[in-house]
Amino acid sequence: MSPLQGKCVWITGASKGIGRALALRLARDGVGLALCGRDLQALSSLSSEARGLGSPRVFVKAFDLADDAAIVSFARDGRGTVGPADVLINNAGFNPRKVPLAEVTLEEFDAILAVNLRAPFLLTREVLRDMIPRKAGHIVNVLSTVCHFANETMGAYTAAKKGFEGLSGVLLKELRPHGIRVSAVYPGGTDTTFRANQRPDYMKPESVAEALRSVLVMPDDVIVHGLTFRPAAETNF
Repeated sequence: MSPLQGKCVWITGASKGIGRALALRLARDGVGLALCGRDLQALSSLSSEARGLGSPRVFVKAFDLADDAAIVSFARDGRGTVGPADVLINNAGFNPRKVPLAEVTLEEFDAILAVNLRAPFLLTREVLRDMIPRKAGHIVNVLSTVCHFANETMGAYTAAKKGFEGLSGVLLKELRPHGIRVSAVYPGGTDTTFRANQRPDYMKPESVAEALRSVLVMPDDVIVHGLTFRPAAETNF
């Protein structure tokens, strides 16, 4: 039996890419799933697939993570439908284009921060309403290897992810007395629609999902503070 069976896992950015692959992988563990993304049709299809693989209950909601009220609504409805989160995976990421900072509009900058930094803060605050009283839970924050170096044309996205990294580090310390784990994960290049062009030399979403799952099934005396992994094509960084 999987150590995750019977738990409730919430995943953002689940309609495609890493989030979708992770939801399908965890469905095989028999977890309940609360999933959000922007594509309702994709989420509905994912829900059916996840149930077929063994997830006992699945809740999906399509909305833009820049919408604060929608985040709170997702948390309320997810809690009522599949149960409070045992695991929250802040996976969603957003970077509309790669351009020098001098060309980034204020609207773009605000939207990038809203999805990559403010949204995980809000959703984390919502799940802590249940995790802190229970003195149990695991929050996995999917960051990016952009946190490890300065990459031209990725300024706003890097700023958001590094801000998220700082938030994750503070949460790790603040939540330790409550028995809640916080793990930061830094995937490298992954072949998803997040990129304009296909990159078969990058990691498959399913491979990244396996790496993320490994963080969730560590022994009780092991807490992953930070995990970086990349495809062979990026080992020169």
